[in-house]
Amino acid sequence: MEKNKKKKGSILFIISGPSGVGKSTLCDYLLSELPALKFSVSTTTRPIRGEEVDGVNYIFKDKEEFKNLVDQNEFLEWAIVHNNYYGTQKQMVNDFIDEGFDVVLEVDVQGGLAIQENDPRAVLIFVAPPKFSDLEQRLVGRGTDTDSVIKTRLNNAHGEMQSIKLYDYLIVNDSLEESKDLIRSIFTAERNKASRTLSDYIIR
Repeated sequence: MEKNKKKKGSILFIISGPSGVGKSTLCDYLLSELPALKFSVSTTTRPIRGEEVDGVNYIFKDKEEFKNLVDQNEFLEWAIVHNNYYGTQKQMVNDFIDEGFDVVLEVDVQGGLAIQENDPRAVLIFVAPPKFSDLEQRLVGRGTDTDSVIKTRLNNAHGEMQSIKLYDYLIVNDSLEESKDLIRSIFTAERNKASRTLSDYIIR
């Protein structure tokens, strides 16, 4: 494969939204379609689900290991979500940017807003269900969580939905195909903003 050409002004695309809304599906689609985009795998203390693979879906750590990374200032952001720790390790993001890639991160609302506050490269995209009641159906349908975990996720989702107005874009994931088209359009538009491309354009 041809080596990615290093470009100026790499973008951090932050995708957030309630559990079960389809964030991972949209991330997988983007990564399959956009070769200049890399996914930053989050670190978590939550248990592995189903066929998840350490280092691919998440980097799995116990709480002591995670706290040691916090003490060493290794995270771009981190938070406690659904009684588990989640974080984005700086090194992975910086390595991708040094290689000239844009980076997509699937993080919770707390993490997304923390990154936005500290990094001007961040573009925030919120993925929401068409109706809040759809979340419970999706969480129950995927069969990976207990009733108590589902209840916790739904309670947290109420708070997350209040932060939509702080995000740059909103995708209501009613039709998956329409959501794919929309999120790809957002990525294309951000990459072609004049403020990002003007330095590479020579006026003749």
